[in-house]
Formats: sequence, C-alpha cells, structure tokens
Amino acid sequence: MSAVSPRLAPNSRTGRVTSPAGGGRSRARAAVGVSAGVSAAVAGAVAVAGSFRRREIVLPGSPFDFTLPPAPGVDVSVSVAETGVMRSNAVFAYRGGGFEQLVFGMDSLVVRHPERTLLVDTGFGRRLREHTRTVPRLMRAVSAIELDVALADRLAAGGLGAGDVSVVLTHAHWDHVSGLEDLPGVPVHVNAAERDFIRTGGRPTELIRGFGELDYQLYDFDDGPYAGFPESHDLLGDGSVVLVPVGGHTPGSVLVFVRTPGQDLCLIGDQAWKREGVDLPAERPWISCCLVDHDPVRVRANLGLLHRLQEANPELLLVPAHDRGPRAALPRFA
Repeated sequence: MSAVSPRLAPNSRTGRVTSPAGGGRSRARAAVGVSAGVSAAVAGAVAVAGSFRRREIVLPGSPFDFTLPPAPGVDVSVSVAETGVMRSNAVFAYRGGGFEQLVFGMDSLVVRHPERTLLVDTGFGRRLREHTRTVPRLMRAVSAIELDVALADRLAAGGLGAGDVSVVLTHAHWDHVSGLEDLPGVPVHVNAAERDFIRTGGRPTELIRGFGELDYQLYDFDDGPYAGFPESHDLLGDGSVVLVPVGGHTPGSVLVFVRTPGQDLCLIGDQAWKREGVDLPAERPWISCCLVDHDPVRVRANLGLLHRLQEANPELLLVPAHDRGPRAALPRFA
C-alpha cells in the first residue's frame, strides 16, 4: 500500500481525496467578504463625514425680482416670547459648522396689529416632557431640550390669553406647535398643504394631531407674486403680514413677512436653523436633512432664494425660527 501524499488527504466520511487548497479558497473568499464589508463601512463613514462639509448652492438669477413693495405704514410691532432652548452643536445646524455648542431658541413671535395680535409659532407648552417623546431619538441624543416659561404663562404675564390671539404656523413640527395645547380654542392659520401634512404626516406631525381637532383657518395663496416669490397671501389685507409658500422643510412651510414702521422682517421658520444657512448659504448636513426635511432639494433651492432676497434688501431682517442672534434686535415680550 503506497503512502498518501502529504499534499492530499482522504475525506473521513466519503473516502474521497481532497486538497487543503479548497479550504484555503473558502478562507480567502471569507477574507474577501470581510474586506469588502470593511471597505463599504469605511466608504459609508467617509460619505457621511463628507456631508458635513460645505458645498456650493447654485444661486438663482433672473427673472427673479426680490425688491420688496413699499411698506404699508401700519402701526405693527413684533416682540419675542421666549419659552425654552435646545442646546446642540453647529455641525448639525449647517454644512461647514463646527463642534461649538449653540443655543437654539424655542420661541414665539408676538405680532401686535391694530386689529388683532398674532403669534407666529408657539414655542414650548407646559407638558414639554411628554411632547418631546415625539422627537426622533437621534435628535434627542445630540441635544438638550429645556423649558424656560411655557408660552401660555409667558402670554399671561403680559396680559394675553387664548381669546386675545390667533396663531400663524410657519410649519407644524413639534417645536412650533407645543404651546398650542395650552391655548384652547385659538384660531390656527394654515394652508391646505400643511393641513394635509398634519393629517397624514406620520411621526413629524404626531404631536399636533394629538391635540384633537383645532380651529384651523385655511388660507390660499391668492395675492400674486411678492418679493421674488410667485405666490403670496396678505393675511390682514393691508400688506403688513404677508405669507409666502416655500415648502421643502414641510409641504406647507411658509415665510412670514412682517412690515413695521421701524423694521421689515422675514420670518423664515426652519428653512435654516442659523443665519449662516442663508448668509453662506449652506444647507443642513445629510443626517439632519434625513431627520427633519420633507424635500431637501427644495430647501437647498429656497436657501438660494433667501440669499438673493437678503442681497436685494440689505435692511430686511431675516429671522430663522431658532436663531436668537437676529432676534436680539427685537424686544422681549413680557
């Protein structure tokens, strides 16, 4: 009986002779699979990291005319009702931001008009802890949310109750509607696109749906072009408060132009979280877009429009909903 070659060995179950090279090939294939997985993970990490770097936003040219119409001369004033803060890092707010911690204001703007008082968004309500359960877990993990004074209590200190005000929503995310719960019966001005989003928007509009059927006051964009935007709605009929659709962040997001004797303002909601988003311009990084933006491509286009709007109207104060830098130019309510 001849000796078995040291390079070959019989299979103990079948008696067939096999080569260790087959096992080597299996190990090689496994190694290749692991290597491919590592490469994919590295590529993914690089792509995510790259999404925090600035990228150029194409700015619109003609035929846009961003010139504001003449001010109506109505005796309107605007003040800031501060309700709380969210603390997080600039890197999550706009592409190119650093790791410095920022304070994002969660406020309502009080617009006093001779006919009525409007609240643009509502900041935080009394049951903030319960309301934050609708916030995406990742957002809660990278931020700290703190209540200062609930909106209803802030208004009461200034002599206002639910019967004295109506609400204009820039959009219906939780941090813009939390204070509604404490203002029973208040009229809430929304357009049809945002009303549909409230009904069908899933988790992003879960909080406002939980408040039941509110007194929604629907409006259409029936007043033609305004400051370079193709549609608008003159809310009070005198040019002092004009709403312009911009979509993107939510389907029915709006800009709110407020014309006062001393200052023209454009309240831009969450088109940008910080003024850098407009000034550079710079969109939110990919991870933030995934968490909050319904249509990131449209948000990017809107930032280009807002950048041009500011260039054409240097005295216009553009106010992101959560940036207390621009809001420092406005008086505090109560």
